Amino acid sequence: MELAYFSGAFRLRERESGGAGVILRFARVRPARRGRFQPLKSEEITPAFLDRTIRALKRWRYDIVGIDEACRRAVTLPERRRFACLTFDGASKDIVTHAWPVLARHGVPFALYLPTAFPDGVGVAWWLVLEEIIARENRISMIIDGRERHFAIADLSDKYELFDFLSGWLRKLPPSDLSYALNDLARRYSADAAQSSRNASLDWQDLAKLAADPNVTFGSATVNYPALSSLRDADAQREMAMGKAVAESALRRQVRHFAFPFGDREAFGRPHVVMAEEAGFASAVSTISGVVEAQGRTNLHALPRIAWDGRVRSLRMMRVLLSGVMFAPVRPTRSARNQSVI
Repeated sequence: MELAYFSGAFRLRERESGGAGVILRFARVRPARRGRFQPLKSEEITPAFLDRTIRALKRWRYDIVGIDEACRRAVTLPERRRFACLTFDGASKDIVTHAWPVLARHGVPFALYLPTAFPDGVGVAWWLVLEEIIARENRISMIIDGRERHFAIADLSDKYELFDFLSGWLRKLPPSDLSYALNDLARRYSADAAQSSRNASLDWQDLAKLAADPNVTFGSATVNYPALSSLRDADAQREMAMGKAVAESALRRQVRHFAFPFGDREAFGRPHVVMAEEAGFASAVSTISGVVEAQGRTNLHALPRIAWDGRVRSLRMMRVLLSGVMFAPVRPTRSARNQSVI
């Protein structure tokens, strides 16, 4: 990436590989923390970096557009200027306290994908609970796949390793098993999973404030934010349909766009792409890296996004990624029913 930037190669290839534009994906926006154990730091950016990013996009002559316009440009002839679409996943309270002031100051559109259980106060952000417990304990015991397991985590590296292992395992569990495992862990180590999740999440009052901003587009991210691949097909369809219905009822507006929870290749598959179309969504975004092509070459129900790593503060690296030079070209596709996931 450094070579592509300093050699200027990204500029030379941007026209052929850069597509119609890019969709950027962010999760948490909050001031930098000083704790040593921050396993979710890659999911965070600071308000200052968000401000720098928007300024840079304008300087690089990107059209900053909403998700509806991004979808329109994905199926029409290429335009002279490429677009950048800003999207935010989850229902973190940081969105209204730290991200929105920056976005409103710049007057740029953005999309927010909601898992509706969280503003309802019943969603459980198990990844935050797991981080909290591992951060303060030196030894963890829990039942994994039917047997008791013990982990010594006095060293920082051991904590990171255990977080990666347990988060990967928990994400794959069906809802009932996930609930049992999380309740078992919380009970053993006196963690209040429900309260921690409520404290970190937007509520409907927060969302009402955001809804008053015409630059905000609300999308759905199911009800409980499960990896769809961990569910039976009927349950995955129900999560999609209910998430859309609850959001539309609460926000009193049509919700036309969807984000696959977690969004990587292991979190959803081709059947879920079809489900998103059948549920009535105009688009569905993933976290699979890539650029959006014009003329219908990118599947609107498996749109790629560039998920920015919050540990990297380099706008040079972002410039290279946005050029598309680091991504394989997509194959032309027709509709979600016969398209493969990007």
